[in-house]
Amino acid sequence: MSVAPQTSAHRFINPQGLYDPQPNGYSHVVVATAPARLVYVAGQGGEDIHGTLSEDFATQVQQAMRNLQTALAAAQAGLADVVKISVLIVDHSEQRLAVLSQEVRAAWGDLPTPACTLIPVPRLALDRMLFEIEATAVVPLATTA
Repeated sequence: MSVAPQTSAHRFINPQGLYDPQPNGYSHVVVATAPARLVYVAGQGGEDIHGTLSEDFATQVQQAMRNLQTALAAAQAGLADVVKISVLIVDHSEQRLAVLSQEVRAAWGDLPTPACTLIPVPRLALDRMLFEIEATAVVPLATTA
C-alpha cells in the first residue's frame, strides 16, 4: 500500500491490489480528519474572466484549473486542501485523458493528488464547453496554542 505523506489532516492512500493511479493524477482514497471547514467548489469550466471559451480542449482544462484555484483561494483554501474532484469531459478519449492527467499533475506538483471521478458526457452547460471540474476541500480549523 502506498500512503503519501500527510498533508494537513489528510491521508492519501493507494492500496495494494489496485493499480497505481498517480500517472493519471489522482489517488484512490483520501481520508480527511475533522474538525475542519468543508469547501465545495461548483463546476469550473474553461471560461476566462470575460466568459470566453477557447475551442482547444487543453486550453479549456488549463483555464478551468486556474478558475478552480481562484475559487479555492476565495474560501481561504488551496489545492493541498482538495480531497475530491469530479471532472466532466465532452467526447472523452484517451488523448483527452492524457491532457487532463498532465494538467492535474502540473497543478498539484509534489502535493498528493485528490480522489477523482471522471464522467464522460455528451454536452455541458454552454455551447463549445468541453471540460468542467468541481472540487471538495477540507480545511483544518486553526488551532490556538
